[in-house]
Amino acid sequence: MAITGAAGLLATWEAGLAEAPAGRALLLHGTARPDLDTAALPAVPVGERESDLFALRRALFGERMQVRLECWACGADMEFELDAGEFARSLRGPRETSVRLTRDGWDITFRLPSAADLTAAARAADPRGTLLARCLVSAAHDGMPKPADALPAPVQRRIAEAVEAADPAADVLLGIGCPECGTATRAELDIASYLWTELDAWARDLLLDVHLLATAYGWSEPEILALSPLRRRYYLELCADV
Repeated sequence: MAITGAAGLLATWEAGLAEAPAGRALLLHGTARPDLDTAALPAVPVGERESDLFALRRALFGERMQVRLECWACGADMEFELDAGEFARSLRGPRETSVRLTRDGWDITFRLPSAADLTAAARAADPRGTLLARCLVSAAHDGMPKPADALPAPVQRRIAEAVEAADPAADVLLGIGCPECGTATRAELDIASYLWTELDAWARDLLLDVHLLATAYGWSEPEILALSPLRRRYYLELCADV
């Protein structure tokens, strides 16, 4: 993965300010996967996208992730460190884009959900039914084709289990024991939201650096962004000494 320069990251951040979380995740994914056409990004399986975002996060901000949770039982704040590299390796994206189930006379092929599928389902009156209809490639019982709304609940559960097994990175859950009361708290790790928060803080700090250096030296923003982080920091230290 090519690491985007400061100017490119600032452009991504600026574009994301007006976007909802789904739009920001798409922009971040585009930064992580410059090899993919923008129109193809929403069709990437969710687990593959999450793995790509973990890789981007490591490239930009390193291996260590600080995570904070609130214990659901006693309300205590829990803060711990996560090894992004080790975590990402345990949640590699899917090797296949679909799963097939053959059991009790059923023969079903189901496509792994993508970001576009989840967005459409979230906006629908029947999210589960919408997701099922969008991702069902084919279904037959005893050789007779069946529509998505004809699948019984046990079959739908088996599909969900098969998708979860095939794409574990699509839904990252953390299980943390509270040091105060010992209760285990489970929470979803939304890497897109986490990474956007870090990018937002980085961008605002960088723009402050640009302001200070432009004021002190009269340089333009492109000239300042072209400096390496080490040289920018050195010039800022010189400004502070004046």
